[in-house]
Amino acid sequence: MDGDRSPTQRTLTRDDVERYLAASFDPAPHLLDCTPLTGGGFAAVWSVELADGRAMVLKVGPPPQVPLLRYERGMIAAEARYLRLVAAQAPQAPVPALLHHGVDPAGGDWLVVDRLPGRNLPALADCAEPPDDSAARRDLGAAYAALHRVTGDRFGYDGGRAGAATWSAAFAAIVDDLLADAVDWSVPLPVPAGEIRSLVARHAGLLDTVRRPALLHWDGWDGNVLAAADSGGVLRMTGLVDGERFLYGDPVMDLVSPLLFRRAEQEPEHPFLQGYRAAAGDAAVDLTDEAVRRRLGLYRLHLYLLMLVEMPSRHMSDPGRSEFLTDLLVQEAVRLGRGSRRAGW
Repeated sequence: MDGDRSPTQRTLTRDDVERYLAASFDPAPHLLDCTPLTGGGFAAVWSVELADGRAMVLKVGPPPQVPLLRYERGMIAAEARYLRLVAAQAPQAPVPALLHHGVDPAGGDWLVVDRLPGRNLPALADCAEPPDDSAARRDLGAAYAALHRVTGDRFGYDGGRAGAATWSAAFAAIVDDLLADAVDWSVPLPVPAGEIRSLVARHAGLLDTVRRPALLHWDGWDGNVLAAADSGGVLRMTGLVDGERFLYGDPVMDLVSPLLFRRAEQEPEHPFLQGYRAAAGDAAVDLTDEAVRRRLGLYRLHLYLLMLVEMPSRHMSDPGRSEFLTDLLVQEAVRLGRGSRRAGW
């Protein structure tokens, strides 16, 4: 591993990029320029400029021999399925067009997609005069509402990963896989695995009030949201990227990552939630409902567990990150434990 690069991220050269492009298109396009993109921690991602003026993004998955978390297996192929699905059934969501999905038995999977305009929200926030991003966040909420109107065949992940006919069974399987990953990677958990399983099991009836497996992007943190100023100077969303972690489940689960490390129920007027409510209409969730708030707690518990468990597989050794996630995980577990006993769930 070079520097802070995750072992899941290949080290590519310009020659490698040219070889992937040649394997993707016939005739092979002439490469004018290419540069690696930073911000993600799973795949190697490069911006590509072609001599004919086209702009693309090349995304190359981990080498086949690199160990992954259970839900990460086949994620590049999963993203290809997601992009096709969204283009066909939720065109209101601005995802990049899939140009090619390639598979090599020795080299793994890769994608080539159109490069969307704009910069991600963290990059824009780092500007000398950060622009008002409220409209872009409302756009994200509207895009999520469009995604949530797509219905899957079952709950959970596709591609042979954790899933089930009911949301409670699928969510329990998803959490069980993360707990098994924690054992595989020797990750010490601040809340015992048995207690986490018990919390999920005690909320099974609540989870099964979710009857429709909605399409979830799940990973809508600021780094995956692109935005640019429109003709009037208003910052609008131009793209929603990195859909490889998509799954089918409770739309409430998708309200966690766009408000990362925050609590949606405490910020009902956040621009993302405003945009979501306006676009979802009657399908929008009621954040004053205690059952919705408890589901949010379960999904934050899942996210913090995942972020903690993935650290060794990414060669992350920052004790500050570990302590921060540990505190958040414990807080959610305590809230859920107290509330479930009080409510009889």
